[in-house]
Amino acid sequence: MDQKNFIVAIVLSVIIIMGWQTLFPPKHTPPQQQQTTSQSSQPNAPTSGQAGNQPGAPQAPVTQAPAQQTVSREEALARSPRVTFSTPELIGSIALKGARIDDVRLAKHREELDPKSPPVPVLSPVGGDHPYYSEFGWTSSDPGVKVPGPDSVWTSSRETLAPGKPVRLTWDNGAGLIFALDVSIDENFMFAVKQSVENKTDKPVTLYPWALVVRFGEHKAEGTYVLHEGPYGVFNGSLKEFSYSDFKDNKSQKLSTTGGWVGITDKYWMATLVPDQKSKVDVTLKGTGAGNDIKYQIDFVGPAVTAAPGATGSADAAHLYAGAKIVRVIDAYRENLGIDRFDLTIDWGWFWFFTKPMFWLLEWLYVQIGNFGVAILILTVIVKAVFFPLANKSYAAMSKMKALQPEMEKLKQRYGEDKQRMNQELMQLYRREKVNPAAGCLPILVQIPVFFALYKVLYTTIEMRHQPFFGWIKDLSAPDPLTILTGFGLFHWQIPEILHFFNIGIWPLIMGVTMYLQQKLNPAPADPVQARVFQFLPIMFTFMLAPFSAGLVIYWAWSNTLSIAQQYYIMRKHGAPIGGKAQPKAVAATPEPVPANGNGGGGKKGGKKKA
Repeated sequence: MDQKNFIVAIVLSVIIIMGWQTLFPPKHTPPQQQQTTSQSSQPNAPTSGQAGNQPGAPQAPVTQAPAQQTVSREEALARSPRVTFSTPELIGSIALKGARIDDVRLAKHREELDPKSPPVPVLSPVGGDHPYYSEFGWTSSDPGVKVPGPDSVWTSSRETLAPGKPVRLTWDNGAGLIFALDVSIDENFMFAVKQSVENKTDKPVTLYPWALVVRFGEHKAEGTYVLHEGPYGVFNGSLKEFSYSDFKDNKSQKLSTTGGWVGITDKYWMATLVPDQKSKVDVTLKGTGAGNDIKYQIDFVGPAVTAAPGATGSADAAHLYAGAKIVRVIDAYRENLGIDRFDLTIDWGWFWFFTKPMFWLLEWLYVQIGNFGVAILILTVIVKAVFFPLANKSYAAMSKMKALQPEMEKLKQRYGEDKQRMNQELMQLYRREKVNPAAGCLPILVQIPVFFALYKVLYTTIEMRHQPFFGWIKDLSAPDPLTILTGFGLFHWQIPEILHFFNIGIWPLIMGVTMYLQQKLNPAPADPVQARVFQFLPIMFTFMLAPFSAGLVIYWAWSNTLSIAQQYYIMRKHGAPIGGKAQPKAVAATPEPVPANGNGGGGKKGGKKKA
């Protein structure tokens, strides 16, 4: 097989796959709807906005977003008395009206690169822009039992919530039942909520605990096919992902699970409910409304709790993770709380077994060095060192191929348009010189999976967000900011969408130059059409990688530079020509083709055979 044909096939296949998946991202196929089963015929969690004391309430009634004018976050927060909290990672408050966890902001992460920009909001109150919150409550199969609703004002045991200092919220229904929520928070992003009810009546009461997360409004996903954003969860040990479109037109999904979790994720943060891992719960994911009034809800209903007269009934504590998707934090929760497959809240992709070790090594290097950009450079050197023996064989084969260029040119001139005969002679030449034309493809084959693994790490993990390199690169997870159309930072203007393709940064240009230089070291294709295609590849990849994160482009440019040095050394070692026109190599003579008339090539034209 001709080496260049093989490489072209690889490159074009990757381009076609990336282009197709970009234009036609795969749709998440929801699992087959399952009916909730329970010996006690558990009712469903109420849709937020209902009191929840009506048995057999439909799963997705037509409910609308609050019919009121949108106000600022501060005004929306002021509409309810609150319990405030401040931890090393989170700042915010809990609304006593409805006992809603609806004000959660990230203490260490800002909306913009500017450290003075506002902290990133994870959850937001009703009345503000795009409400997003969590609630914990009770429902009953008996319509005569009054349970707390969205307008119920709870009483707090403390004004502040802090790690190691939980708060108790209580609400008296005025008919002999006192409901309580014991809320605690740790130093990271996890809330724990233990639900209980004290029965002061003369009859036993059976209630069902529930928890929900509600998000109002259309949400534009920041990611692409590379990253999942939207509702998802682990149910009975299996990860299921849903797109927002799966729940339009009041669609819903019902599942039962023991263990696992259910949440709504963005690129870097999430709101995820974690039920008791030993209890069977019924989960519902739904959407209601349409347009600007659309609402997405995830919830679960736990096993029935019966409180005898004069006794207190309680449910096992449930958890809410509302915060940044930090790998080490999530892994610690998976181990310490025993949350089934909680590490899958981060989208590692199909090749997680390759992507996760890549991240761990990169983070370890960052801890030792203090700069993620330098860590990427060192990681590239490590990868090159691991595959050094393989690359040596590949570059040695390419050096031999380049040394054979003059002989290949002779074959081309000799056989002209007879492609079949020329290919046969080429194969014989390769066998005589013990050259494998496909061996030179191995460096590319090795580099492609590393490239995509690093791309996944840089694009998915929050650890790379707003991490600087040197000079003008202030965020390795964002594209190079100094681009051609901005005069490399000399002037600022809003670049039209149609021109973004041509807005190439400095590092993509550096990457393109290194790719061109590396290409010049490789043997040129005998086919002039292939040669022109290969001359165009550095330009094409420069445009393709321009919108990618700067960290990825830096990796590619540095990897090319190391490959150039390695290949240059091997070519010098094998005596292969570097630059200029290759000199003919002494090879075994190729026998001349026998003429059709049977005369030898050295006989006189028209000579006759003697009698």
